[in-house]
Amino acid sequence: MNDDFGPKPRHQGNWDFRAALNFIFGGAGAGLLVVAAFSGLAGDALRAEIMLGMALIGAGLISVWFEIGRPLRAINVGFNPFTSWMTRESFAAGAVFALGLAAAWLGSQPLAQAAALAALVFAYCQGRILQAAKGIPAWRVPALAWLNFTTALAEGAGLFVALAALFNTPAEGVLAYFSLALVARGLAWSIYRGSVAKSAARPALAALDRAGKILIQLGVIAPLALLLAGLFAADIARSALLLAGVGALATGWQFKFVLITRAAYNQGFALPHLPVHGTR
Repeated sequence: MNDDFGPKPRHQGNWDFRAALNFIFGGAGAGLLVVAAFSGLAGDALRAEIMLGMALIGAGLISVWFEIGRPLRAINVGFNPFTSWMTRESFAAGAVFALGLAAAWLGSQPLAQAAALAALVFAYCQGRILQAAKGIPAWRVPALAWLNFTTALAEGAGLFVALAALFNTPAEGVLAYFSLALVARGLAWSIYRGSVAKSAARPALAALDRAGKILIQLGVIAPLALLLAGLFAADIARSALLLAGVGALATGWQFKFVLITRAAYNQGFALPHLPVHGTR
């Protein structure tokens, strides 16, 4: 008898790193569109951020498309808007691309902000896709949707400030938003970890704890400390901003990779009443 199938939790094998890339790239792209649209950028700078955000979302969708055994089956995603969060994600992505392309073509901030609102819906749908996987205790809790959502916002802000540091462009207007996104992600992680403490399998919890430790230490505390250091030491401000942004982005990506590919254990099954031959 194969021990992989039975009452013991086992790791799912349907979603691999290609599915993880959808959440990794898609979340960061959505978050970048949000912060860019409300950062005060205009002209070519705004266009570049919009195009990068859409490119990341597109890369994530293409990755999960390749993960499907028969890619043409992806057409079916468009037929279940009332029951499927994947369908809603695809509709939100379509709105992002339509509004984003129009905003980039016209250099319009109002259209960029409309695309950002669609990107918020896209990021929320991604979290609900995971929550809908009821057989995976580490995914099905409502707290994961908000952890995924706040992580996307923190990743997008991190990418924005890292690019600002690299190209020496102003980022002061988004530092407060960046800080709040980091704090929100830390709180969302704490709530999420408590919600899966009794339901997730031990290997899943071990993987989550390792990734969560990195997320908090290098993806929340360290970036906040770097932002504070940059405020008091102007000579290191640019380097501190770059490191803070990269830390926020990279740790979010690492956590999502672990969540999809390492922590995805099912709950197994239980037989509370065993049948006994000859009795009722």
